[in-house]
Amino acid sequence: MDNIQLLYVANNITGKAAARQQSLLFLMRVANLGYHKQVEVVWSGEDGAWQHLPAVYCCTADGWEYWLAEISFPPQAHATLPGDIRFSLHAQGEGGEFWDNNEGGDYFIGAGSGSRLAVGIPLLQLYPGERLNDRQQSLPIKLAVDAALAVEKVIIHWTTDDWRHTHKTVCRRQALKKSASKAGYAGLHAAQLWTGRIRVGEAFRVQYSICCESKDRTLWDNNAGQNYVLSRAPLKLLILNLHCYQEDEQDRKFWQIARAINELDVDVVCLQEVAEYWNNGHGDWSSNSANIINKRLPKPFHLYSDWSHLGFDKYREGVAILSRYPLAEQEARYVSESWDAYSIHSRKVVSARITVPYIGSINVFSAHLSWWEDGFEQQFQQLATWADSKRGPDSDATLLCGDFNIAAGSTGYQLVVKGLQYEDQYLAANAPALFQQIFRVNDPHWRDYLADDYRIDYIFMNKGSALRVCSARTVFTEQDYGQVSDHCGYLMTFEPQ
Repeated sequence: MDNIQLLYVANNITGKAAARQQSLLFLMRVANLGYHKQVEVVWSGEDGAWQHLPAVYCCTADGWEYWLAEISFPPQAHATLPGDIRFSLHAQGEGGEFWDNNEGGDYFIGAGSGSRLAVGIPLLQLYPGERLNDRQQSLPIKLAVDAALAVEKVIIHWTTDDWRHTHKTVCRRQALKKSASKAGYAGLHAAQLWTGRIRVGEAFRVQYSICCESKDRTLWDNNAGQNYVLSRAPLKLLILNLHCYQEDEQDRKFWQIARAINELDVDVVCLQEVAEYWNNGHGDWSSNSANIINKRLPKPFHLYSDWSHLGFDKYREGVAILSRYPLAEQEARYVSESWDAYSIHSRKVVSARITVPYIGSINVFSAHLSWWEDGFEQQFQQLATWADSKRGPDSDATLLCGDFNIAAGSTGYQLVVKGLQYEDQYLAANAPALFQQIFRVNDPHWRDYLADDYRIDYIFMNKGSALRVCSARTVFTEQDYGQVSDHCGYLMTFEPQ
């Protein structure tokens, strides 16, 4: 199939006499030709001068990218409007150079002729999108339908709760414009325009399909059987062990961490081995590594940090939570038997409740536990008991985050698995089949499959949570923002079930 294809074009003229204005709109789909590509419309008006109009990316659906190009010509004294338009589509990327020029004849659309669909396109949703914007309460839908189909009714079937409840929105038809030009329309046919609006409210996600009814047939636009799905931005959570001021070029690496948090649009950060100068046990907030990173964000997050013991003979070492959303019910507790500030086996965890718009209320814990032989079993059980006690009917999820000092498949990891309460979200996102074998089926040989998995940093989420993990990515590697610690970081995204 062609790598670039025209779907829809509109040539509208409004106003009268000297106040007339013209607008052109082109919608096309393009094959994924790599990230770096140029897509444009090459067109000319009645003056015969060829011009280049850049297109912008709209969304990806059914394996295609959708691109839009539009331009308006406002009324100006003594100015001539483009009028009738001839045009072709052009794309250039890593895969080469491609054209859709109506098989060498160019496309033509007369001045003021309104909306036209490409031949072979019976119906098409215009202005497709990928996300619901923050605070967006409704979703406008605009559909172009081949006028020859004589559609009498268009209904949007939609849901905000995964089809547990279904709603219907009846669309309205716009008047079909008649062209002022008597010329033909090469490669195009007239289209009806239908509009409707879905009341999304505070929902995180909306799914919908569109039904078109005429006297003798019914057509569906359901995104090739997948339905259209638009959602809010997911929750992005990053975990990272900072290595307690032991890095070369430490200041540059703090800047690098802040840059990544900003560029990746992270919402919550759980840090371990957060350090500040000991200062006779009184600490020094200005040197606190979580505080330094936070101050380097364009807009500092809410920050909660606490320390547990003397680290490397000169630092108060602890953990922290940073969040773009307010922190509530902040609490720090020792989960170790030792509370001795001079013992490395003293381990404190910090927690907070974070209410994320459109996501829910989440209990987040930032933890740095001991190795198995140094008390992991008792510490994890203490942490799990504490976390369970904070869970209430308004809690949508509990996330235990950080450095647990247990390798995947180890005895400590088995303890988590056998507890049947918390599940490894990195595995759920990147190896769902293996995740099922471990946390659902309990395959007796599952430990063998983790022999090459050397992670000790995790996000464990409570079983039965109202959230699900969407993706998990390793960051702060040589290939991704560079190394900033003796640990890499893990960035995971979550959304409601």
